[in-house]
Amino acid sequence: MLKLFNSLTNKKEVFKPIDNDLVKMYSCGPTVYSYQHIGNMRAYIFMDTLRRTIKYNGYKIKGVMNVTDVGHLTSDEDSGADKVESAAKKENKTPEEIAKFYSDIFFHDLELLNIDIPEYITPATKYIPQMIEFVRGLEKKGYTYRIEDGIYFDVKKFSKYGQLSNKDLNRPGNARIEENSNKHHAFDFALWKFVPDSHIMKWDSPWGIGCPGWHIECSAMSKDILGDKFDIHTGGIDHKTVHHEDEIAQNDALAGHRVVNTWIHNEFLLVDGGKMSKSLGNVYTLADLKQRGFNPLDFKFFCLNTHYSKKINFTFDGLKASAMGYKKLKANLQEHKVGTEKVDSEKIDDYKQKFLDAINDDLNFPLAIGVLWTMLKTEPKSIVVYKTAMQFDKALGLELEVKEEEPFEEIDIIPQNVKDLADARLLARQSKKWEESDRLREKIAELGFNIKDSKNGYELEKI
Repeated sequence: MLKLFNSLTNKKEVFKPIDNDLVKMYSCGPTVYSYQHIGNMRAYIFMDTLRRTIKYNGYKIKGVMNVTDVGHLTSDEDSGADKVESAAKKENKTPEEIAKFYSDIFFHDLELLNIDIPEYITPATKYIPQMIEFVRGLEKKGYTYRIEDGIYFDVKKFSKYGQLSNKDLNRPGNARIEENSNKHHAFDFALWKFVPDSHIMKWDSPWGIGCPGWHIECSAMSKDILGDKFDIHTGGIDHKTVHHEDEIAQNDALAGHRVVNTWIHNEFLLVDGGKMSKSLGNVYTLADLKQRGFNPLDFKFFCLNTHYSKKINFTFDGLKASAMGYKKLKANLQEHKVGTEKVDSEKIDDYKQKFLDAINDDLNFPLAIGVLWTMLKTEPKSIVVYKTAMQFDKALGLELEVKEEEPFEEIDIIPQNVKDLADARLLARQSKKWEESDRLREKIAELGFNIKDSKNGYELEKI
């Protein structure tokens, strides 16, 4: 049976859908004001493994993922500017153009990672009426109040506030009310924010011109599509203390009961042992990994080898080792695909059971991959082994299907000095310094790489 760790109860629980064989699941999606980095992408790889495991167990899924194209302010505590609107002003585009541009890149990245996408994709701007209706419902039940900059949720009126994050209402800690001095409590959060005439993204409401708070969108969308009681809500661990705590408060306050049965959070991805930071130059996207010669599925394989609930430390040496492991896995599969030896059917059944037991034990994919490796290395070369591995790949999502002519190749890593020269050449070309550009091309060639100009800047390949 499938067991999942529930962040709300802080224990592993047997999973049983509310509605027989249909699993209703909500996953927090991206705020589309910039590129999604690899830390963001780990959350969607986790979502993918959960969705695939649910399907592997024979359940159907009704999944929802939001796209935040309005309402997410600079701070999760409702302060600062709207991230999408700020990006629009910075890039001299409309918010709609910004949202579409970064949404398209995000969903392309999901495709490259072979992510099983939820059945419903819901942009926040398409759900403004539902958000307003949700806030009105809270207002009628007496959970809201109005101050100069918006409509707020009164956390003291919700007795279970803090159940997910263990917040103590009597000890606000570092929560700030700098620009909202009239808030009743530091943990109170915005449901609807009033905005000035200069604000681009704004809508009329019963309370005045404004825009929704960030937290309200997920509640309105999930209620509209999944109803007022559903099975699973996923997201990154960074959402646990504010975003998801606030979701629970407004969900349960309006419904009068617990709306979400199981909350599941994936841990952070670190880079070289620390957080990603633009100032350190270590904020990487899938495009950056591809530029350095990696397949996006190398990164997915890298993530699957660490349990979703554990921090994972990203290094390029680690990614290289993972990429080699992924290639060796496919090379081994190729040998089984053309193999003709007989295998013990009872052993194959045992591998299948061990694989299922692993993924059903709170998505223990590192152990499941170990089961796959053991089968490939231990059993005779047989098409039966190959077909079993393909069955496992329905849960792994690693596109393990191989063509007979597919060769095994050592991965080529783009050295940093070559990457630096390529970046310098791109700047030279943009400045129309053609002689400098040619000189840098020759220098790159001396180091063993060809450089080709592309719409994304350039592509490097080993000579």
